[in-house]
Amino acid sequence: MSTTTTPIAVPAGRTAEAPPPRRPINIGRTLAWVFMVLVIVASLFPFYWMLRTALSSNNALYAGSDSVLPVQFSWGGFERVFGLQTGQEAIDAGGAGQPIAFWHYLLNSVIVSTLVTGGQVFFSAMAAYAFARLQWRHREKVFGFFLAGLMIPAIFTLLPNFVLIKQLGLVDTLLGVGLPTMLMTPFAVFFLRQFFLGISREVEEAALVEGASKVRVFFRLILPMSSAPLATLAILTYITSWNDYFWPLMVSYTDRSRVLTVALGVFKSQTPQTGPDWAGLMAATLVAALPMLVLFLFFAKRIVNSIGFSGIK
Repeated sequence: MSTTTTPIAVPAGRTAEAPPPRRPINIGRTLAWVFMVLVIVASLFPFYWMLRTALSSNNALYAGSDSVLPVQFSWGGFERVFGLQTGQEAIDAGGAGQPIAFWHYLLNSVIVSTLVTGGQVFFSAMAAYAFARLQWRHREKVFGFFLAGLMIPAIFTLLPNFVLIKQLGLVDTLLGVGLPTMLMTPFAVFFLRQFFLGISREVEEAALVEGASKVRVFFRLILPMSSAPLATLAILTYITSWNDYFWPLMVSYTDRSRVLTVALGVFKSQTPQTGPDWAGLMAATLVAALPMLVLFLFFAKRIVNSIGFSGIK
């Protein structure tokens, strides 16, 4: 038994629905995307060039300076950084032949950055709580005076800090490298104070009614509620301390207290006869910058959200 299908008739006066018209191209939006792509390419190109130089043979770099790809691909730069080449092998590859204690410098950077981050976050949190919650005379005036420190260029404090560190006998020590920024900074105090002001006073007053002291409220209530801005401040402080160069250069004279950023400058000064060991230097720079890049990319969203919530524009 066969069945037949009857086509559906379109009522008179009506036509089949036409597809929706395509929206016109937004010139402004297109230009904005093109501009963003160009900015991203311009920002990432230096890192690519570091990688290209690090993977090149140092002896062939000058002959192939116009090449976009690595010139005579070689792992020699990374081998010299990690101490996997002998002195003669390094000289033959265009290096200085002098070993670099990369892991020792890396450990020094980790120790200094950890000391600075831990001390600055802790003491700045206590100062910010005092400015945000405790009632005392001339609090706002003192905070304004303290905040004025943001307008003082950091280079103006280098000489007084050096004199103080020298009088304390901390020159050429890891503590001397980290001490000037280990207590607190105006930015850190302002950053945390803005968040503490947004915490509900009712929660704190309820804890005080239950018999908790101000110290207990700070450690058991305020700090756990402020984990996001504290983590953000810790990340920013760690990255800043890791990348610091001029102050460690002033107070560290030997490998005992030399951090990674200063060690890279020393590594560059070990110039062989053929010229600077650019392959090794770029390899060391890339390895030194990679942990901070990963750290920032992993916590980028939290940093942006926390800064926006704290009222910093």
